[in-house]
Amino acid sequence: MKRFRATIIAICLILGWLGYTDLSLLLRNQNPLDVSISELESTGPPREWLTIHDGYQDLAQAINMSGTMEIGSFLVPLKSSIHAQEINVWFETRDPEIIDTLKKYYFLLETEEQQKDFLEENRQFFSAQRAITGMTVDNLVADSNRKKLTKLLLDMNIPLSDNTIFISEGKKPAVWRGIFFIGIAIVGLIKVALSNKNSS
Repeated sequence: MKRFRATIIAICLILGWLGYTDLSLLLRNQNPLDVSISELESTGPPREWLTIHDGYQDLAQAINMSGTMEIGSFLVPLKSSIHAQEINVWFETRDPEIIDTLKKYYFLLETEEQQKDFLEENRQFFSAQRAITGMTVDNLVADSNRKKLTKLLLDMNIPLSDNTIFISEGKKPAVWRGIFFIGIAIVGLIKVALSNKNSS
């Protein structure tokens, strides 16, 4: 019985910590912070929820996250200029227009000549200026995602710098999850306390 109570307390403490992490993240990020890509590259992310402006997407170097035809997202470089060689910012996107365009480019065109012509026809879109609103992968849950993205780029022999930044486009702080976790943790601890009181 004591072991069961200890397990419940441990679970409640974990839920409480996750709830606190979510709520503190939400309080720090009540709105996305507007930042230029040059500022982001030079100083790093000032907060977790950002709107990045003045960046240029490079769809020609986008990476299929699944490696199959069942594509749900792409990892796309975001550059400070169209011709920039160094890539410090990548954004994970599920934008339907990007996915449809890249599916056609990579999987439906049969020859390099067709790909070259398609790239020229859509050059403006492939290197369009794009504002990205999303979250960095800096919390505990997202850390495993950062490792996955880093491994993906290394497996593709793409050089990474120590200050490489990953943005998940469209992601925002969870509003109710933290409150739910803390609520469950409090209820669980109260029940354990009452159970101890009744058994004594």
